[in-house]
Order: sequence, then structure tokens, then C-alpha cells
Amino acid sequence: MAGASMKDIKLRIRSVESTMQITKAMQLVAASKLRGARVRMEQSRPYMKVARRAVWDIALHNTGAQSDYVVPREIKHRCYILIAGDRGLAGSYNANIFKRVEWDMRDADCRFIPIGRKAKDYCAHRGLDVVAGVDKVEGMSIDACDAVARRVMAGYDSGEYDEIVLAYTSFVSILTQRTKLKPLLPLDTRDAPEEERTNRQMLCEPGADALLKEFLPQYLGGLIYAAACDSFVSEQAARRVAMDSATKNAGEMIDDLSLRYNRARQSSITQEITEIVAGAEH
Repeated sequence: MAGASMKDIKLRIRSVESTMQITKAMQLVAASKLRGARVRMEQSRPYMKVARRAVWDIALHNTGAQSDYVVPREIKHRCYILIAGDRGLAGSYNANIFKRVEWDMRDADCRFIPIGRKAKDYCAHRGLDVVAGVDKVEGMSIDACDAVARRVMAGYDSGEYDEIVLAYTSFVSILTQRTKLKPLLPLDTRDAPEEERTNRQMLCEPGADALLKEFLPQYLGGLIYAAACDSFVSEQAARRVAMDSATKNAGEMIDDLSLRYNRARQSSITQEITEIVAGAEH
């Protein structure tokens, strides 16, 4: 009985060691990708700061009628640009953004543009109305983001959507990532920088609507690209933490199994010695 128990424990130790090697490798890969992804994320921010100021200059300070892209509509149809991960094993990273969207989508007819394999799988599993999609977040190009932006702009102009929302995960630190729902259209004046809310007049030629219609696809494409970079960094950080935790848990499990193996081995040796001594006495 003791011999069979020792064999089972030894097999279990080998299995956990194999799993530990995988989780350790995934942790190192995530850490490596995280460094490059953070650089891309930081590089995307200066452009967005300038682009955001230009958009709000046009939207808030033109002397003509308020642009259609600023005036809120009655929300009957909403489009979510949903950014999730390309893979699992990242803790609650994917589940958190899905829960946030589920909570928000309850009061409107919703359509989706999923970005990332997990987002596409989620939409397919739930039977959601998907109008377009992008297979991978990793390495997503600005051209792909511009294509998504032009698709949602066309839907907004035609009345197919009354609101466009970008759902993604914002990177705060290695240990903290926050889900965000960012309204893209109509432009939310609460999102305007503080320095842009001062009263001043601006005359737009050929007009605010014409300028916004020309510039907004590039601006929205930049927002989507920045959110994709942010989400990818968050995914790698979440996976690194999850795999680090899994590696530590595997190490603790191996220590516990090794202790049980040694105890079973000692018990087996003691039993053999007892049997030898008992046989010698007879």
C-alpha cells in the first residue's frame, strides 16, 4: 500500500513540475512582451493629446451651429468596440471587461465590433450582433484601427448607431488594470480638457461639421489604437501576475508532495525493518 502511494505521489510531483515549467515560461514571455508594449503605449499618447485638443477646439469654440457630432441623440442603437485578449490564462482580465459591458448594455439594442480572439469568441458564444471585427490585438496596426473608425463613423452618420462606446482595459500598474467604457460619439463635453472649456470664439471654414467629418475618423482611429495598446499592456501584466502566482502555487504544491513522499518512504522503510526484525526473532 505504501509503495503504491509513493508511486502516485511521484507521478503527481512530475506532473506539477511539468506544469510549473509551462507557467514559468509564460510568465517570462509576458514580462518580455510587456516591456515592448509599454513603449508603444507611451509613444501613442503625445499624438492623442494634440489630436484631442484639435477636436475640442473645433467642437466647442466654433461660432456657428453646434455640430451634429456633439449633440446627444435618443439612444436606441448602441455600438460597442470591445477590446479583449488574444489568449486566456490572464486571471480575470477578459472576464472583467465582459462583465462591465454586460452591465452597461441592458437598456439599448446593441451591436459589436470585437477586437481580439477572446472578444470574438465572447460575442459568438452570446449570440451578439457583430458588424465587423479584428482577430488580434497584438500588433494591431493604425490602418486596422482607421478602418474600424471609418466603419463606425459611417454607421453613426447613417443613423445605424446613436452612440458609439469603446470598451477596453486601462493599464495603471503591474498589479492594477481598470476596465473603461469611453463614449466616442457623440463627443462628450465632459471629456474635454479643462483648458479647452474657457469661453472663446472660433470661426471654422468650411464649417465645424465638415472639419469634424474629415478629422474625426483619424482621431477615433487614434483613440482605438491607443486603447488597443493600453489593453495589450494590461493583458500582459495580468498574465504575468497570474502565471507568477501559478508558479509559486506549483512550487508550494511540490514542497508539500515531496514532504508526503518522504514520509511515505520513511514509513515504508520502517515497516520493512520491523518485518525483518520480526522474522529474525522467529
